[in-house]
Amino acid sequence: MLLQLFRNGRGFSHCVLASSANAIKPRIKRTSLPHKLALSIYPRPYSTNRDKSSIDYFPRSTHAYLRLIRFDKPIGTYLLLLPCSWGVALAAQSGCLPDCKMMSVMIVGAFVTRGAGCIINDFWDQDFDRQVERTKQRPIASGEVNNFQALSYFALNGSIALLLLTQLNMYSTLLALSSVGLIVTYPLFKRITHWPQVVLGFTFSWGLLVGYSSVVGHCDWTILLPLYAAGVAWTLIYDTIYAFQDIKDDLKAGVKSTTMLFGENTKLILTCFSLLMVSGVITTGVLSDQAWPYFAAAGIVGVHLAWQIGTLKLDSPPDCLAKFKSNRYLGLIILIGIILSNLVKLPPNELDS
Repeated sequence: MLLQLFRNGRGFSHCVLASSANAIKPRIKRTSLPHKLALSIYPRPYSTNRDKSSIDYFPRSTHAYLRLIRFDKPIGTYLLLLPCSWGVALAAQSGCLPDCKMMSVMIVGAFVTRGAGCIINDFWDQDFDRQVERTKQRPIASGEVNNFQALSYFALNGSIALLLLTQLNMYSTLLALSSVGLIVTYPLFKRITHWPQVVLGFTFSWGLLVGYSSVVGHCDWTILLPLYAAGVAWTLIYDTIYAFQDIKDDLKAGVKSTTMLFGENTKLILTCFSLLMVSGVITTGVLSDQAWPYFAAAGIVGVHLAWQIGTLKLDSPPDCLAKFKSNRYLGLIILIGIILSNLVKLPPNELDS
């Protein structure tokens, strides 16, 4: 019976709350503390007038929390994970695949870190979100999850991330901890500068440094900084495209971003940042003695960016979203290029012989 309830997306707590939804509300106002505590744990019911998604396979009482971390929209996790995986792959020895253990840590770390980032973003931006059509139904903005619940969930995600740090060396642990300030304060930059995408780029690309140092115990800054700069430029490109979905509402709400700053010159400026990205990728390849698959991947990345910007319809939110999501393939191309490049290079012992 319980298994059937789970498969239908209905947990015990939901059945209790749903069956007495009309009766509970008046009682809570005049009854015991446990009832009030229950409301602080379980989110308010929300509208079910939406398309079926991955969260529908979970108990209904968890849906608001899963939407809060964008469980049904994994693109953000992919975009955070990819720079981490670049770092792990770059640190692999010639002729070897990336460290599987560190890759696994990066996958879980990207998931919980992105979840924590979404929570704190929605916490800071709840007033803005209520004024934007696309975001006004987010759990905090709509009132499904209150501030106490959101911050408790943020603490849970952060605790899991801290546990993962025990799998890293001390250098990587300190490096990862140093990014917490960026994660927590990034949303605030939308209020003070038209360049919040750059801050997001610093944050999302930080995983490159953590991934590399988790394998070798330090950062080779000569190799990593050009690719880190490429990652920042890449983030600015795809997040500017993403932000064009909400440009009208953002203008009314007073949210600042590169979309307002670039205006009619957006495609030209994004092309310049695309050249910066490709240059950074190539520079890292030269400095780290990568083989031909890496540079072939860099060329494909350039073509992909040209396609994105050349065919981009800035006045079409669906097209902006589609172009934004396509960046998971762009990041994957770089990762495949690094891995294949390592595999075609001779291992150190064969080079010595």
